[in-house]
Amino acid sequence: MTGNEIREKYLKFFESKQHLILQSAPLIPENDPTLLLIGAGMAPFKPFFTGKMKPPSTRITTCQKCVRTGDIENVGRTARHHTFFEMLGNFSFGDYFKKEAIAWGWEFVVDVLKIPAEKLWVTIHTEDDEAFKIWHEEIGLAPERIVRLEENFWEIGTGPCGPCSEIHVDLGAERGCSADCKVGCDCDRYLEIWNLVFTQFNKEEDGSYTPLAKKNIDTGAGLERLASVIQNKPSNFETDLIFPIIDYAQALATVKYGQATKSDISLKVIADHARSMTIMIGDGVLPSNEGRGYVLRRILRRAVRHGKLIGIKEMFLAGAVDKVIEIFATVYPELKEKRDYIQKVIQLEEERFNTTLEQGTELLNEEIKNLTAQQQVVLAGQTAFKLYDTFGFPWELTSEILEEHNLSMDKQGFDAAMQEQRERARAARADKNGNAALVDLNGIDTASLKQDEQAKVAKIVAIFDEQGKQVAKAYDGQDVRLILDTTPFYAEGGGQVGDIGELKCPSGNIVISNTIKLADGSVVHVGSLTDGLAQVGEAVEIKLNEVRKLSIARNHTATHLLHKALKTVLGEHVNQAGSYVGEDRLRFDFSHFSQVTKQELQQVENIVNEQILKGLVVTKVLTDKEQAKAMGATALFGEKYGEVVRVVTVAGYSIELCGGTHVDNTAQIGLFKILTESSTGAGIRRIEAVTGAGVLAYLYEQEQLVQQVAQIAKCRAQDVVARVEALQAEAKELHAEINKLNSALAENQTADIEQQVQTIKGVAALIAQIPAMDVENLRALGDKLRDKIAGVIVLASVQEEGKISLLAMATKDVVAKGIHAGNIIKEIAKVTGGGGGGRPDMAQAGGKDVSKLPEALQLAATVIEQQIK
Repeated sequence: MTGNEIREKYLKFFESKQHLILQSAPLIPENDPTLLLIGAGMAPFKPFFTGKMKPPSTRITTCQKCVRTGDIENVGRTARHHTFFEMLGNFSFGDYFKKEAIAWGWEFVVDVLKIPAEKLWVTIHTEDDEAFKIWHEEIGLAPERIVRLEENFWEIGTGPCGPCSEIHVDLGAERGCSADCKVGCDCDRYLEIWNLVFTQFNKEEDGSYTPLAKKNIDTGAGLERLASVIQNKPSNFETDLIFPIIDYAQALATVKYGQATKSDISLKVIADHARSMTIMIGDGVLPSNEGRGYVLRRILRRAVRHGKLIGIKEMFLAGAVDKVIEIFATVYPELKEKRDYIQKVIQLEEERFNTTLEQGTELLNEEIKNLTAQQQVVLAGQTAFKLYDTFGFPWELTSEILEEHNLSMDKQGFDAAMQEQRERARAARADKNGNAALVDLNGIDTASLKQDEQAKVAKIVAIFDEQGKQVAKAYDGQDVRLILDTTPFYAEGGGQVGDIGELKCPSGNIVISNTIKLADGSVVHVGSLTDGLAQVGEAVEIKLNEVRKLSIARNHTATHLLHKALKTVLGEHVNQAGSYVGEDRLRFDFSHFSQVTKQELQQVENIVNEQILKGLVVTKVLTDKEQAKAMGATALFGEKYGEVVRVVTVAGYSIELCGGTHVDNTAQIGLFKILTESSTGAGIRRIEAVTGAGVLAYLYEQEQLVQQVAQIAKCRAQDVVARVEALQAEAKELHAEINKLNSALAENQTADIEQQVQTIKGVAALIAQIPAMDVENLRALGDKLRDKIAGVIVLASVQEEGKISLLAMATKDVVAKGIHAGNIIKEIAKVTGGGGGGRPDMAQAGGKDVSKLPEALQLAATVIEQQIK
């Protein structure tokens, strides 16, 4: 049975038990700032487990994509650790409980997967007599095959929790660690393949446990583990879900799988990481230095490094993507659609890392040389982390190279630096937008709530305080979240900001500052009472900020026109990778792998304005996904759609799925102007633009700017360009004359400077401060002095604005004696509050603190003396 067949059988089995099959949620969590990536099957359903939100069905089954990197170092070293894995799950939200969950789990494992019952063992919590009774009396399992374990209790801080029960399969005595090996042992003999979590308690702040009014079931079964058992493989890596990638990698390597433990680890790491990076990029994650982008970059670079270890010299990860897509083409068809994009992102990152790998190796070799010279044996953790963080240099590789030189790394210091980075990442993903806390929807008939763009009055269905708890009333000055039975407010989403406005109550006034949508589609209005009071059940008059809403609509429709224009000019590979649509401007991120030229931007801008001037009709219709696909609608990159979708069509030009606010005719946009084009990361470009009144404001600003320049240049506005060109030519001539005079002055001072030459351990050394001189002339003077004294020179020059220029040079013969200009300049620049470096024969740097210059030049002599062998 293949991995794909196991997945399909699982979902169909639970569908036969009246479960609703849901597609895997994207790896990027929705409305959950506490998670970087989805790492468990139940993670997307947290609001359903707490009862704060109503699920689409009380019985759900999924195969969830998951990524965890907490023990990434174990990937490839064990049979089961992965960064990416698929978690099969069946969930009950206040519906069935232990009896059904246990019976169905056993039925699927024994009757569908055909795993012999005599090979199965079960664990329960030490105090869960209810589960013991079901396993023994209902299933018929012998008491000695039911093992009680204290650790069989699932909880994460406060909130829903409960005991769990696991199904283990005995893989045979040959997999065990000893003759008395038993269930619960960490070896590979008894493999956990099924985990039933019985969520029946709520852990309170004081540590006590109170029974939940509605008990839940959360089942987790690792697809890769089940495949390894069914396919009788020694580890997950030999299954058809992973091994094709190993096969691809070994064909490029100088090793074969199964020859040696070390090379097998590298092949497994490559296969595991190739799956992770493909799925992550497919779900919209891009390499970066923070958050989930940092996770992706780390995974990708580890794969490159392991490729080098097994002799793969060429770039290879884009080819691995093909193998991943072959494995997942049927279950995740979007990967095939995004193949070119995923491969391009990976190719660019791999290319970049190959360059930094060389730089990192060079820097590490320098650090090793310094450690040896100073008779030290431990590389500072901060230095190792700098190699890791700045150059993407894996700490394992740093440690390996150090060991070859009988040195080690301060792992504790490295971990401390890493922890600091994690804290920064955690802070970065904290909710900075002031969004409403997740509100408690218990008792609210969310199915009856309506959205109507024309609504002018509505009834308050619920009021929530700042903690998300329902209250009957709210008073003057209080911050609130509201749900109305009917709303014309657009909720923040798809890159578009939420609507704002006012609600006039019978005896109060509420200012709405934002509108957000919960996972179940309920619209929450975030605001505050400016006076009076508001009560649940009373009618309110709606005053939407229509002027702002129309400005937002202009910008949103313009993003659709822009998207199509970019595809026309740059190619079909262009896909949306993020956006912001506000009243003042629009921002559009898209996949493209080089800077967009001025000519291309002008062409794009012209195309968009052509469509605006044509006055094309914009229509919005609701339909199902299949019909939308048949219409030719484009699904925007990274967006999640339900069964019913909204199709926005610009007549004869573009057709896309979108839930946002749009104009009725492109003529309402007025004009479109691109302000900037830039890069935001590997393979992603960003355009910022304005429409309508925003274009007029931009033109007024540019006009005022030209007038100011004309006033300063003392000419008419139409003569500004010619006048500026004349001033530039004049300035260039003056600069050349100044350089000529400075050079002559330096020549005259050479004799005086030469008198400061000293001999340090047999090497001629010149350390001096000279008059203000630009970098070019300083370098020219340095060349002459170095050759004249045939040794090492260190020169400092202070510019008029107080900036320090530092230069160090050395002839080849003194470099051979240990002199390194780069290390000299690095040390003395620190003293002046600056930085820099360079080669052994030439280096330069800048400094800030002029008062520290004498100290820095004095240090130069000491550093030179220490370097000379």
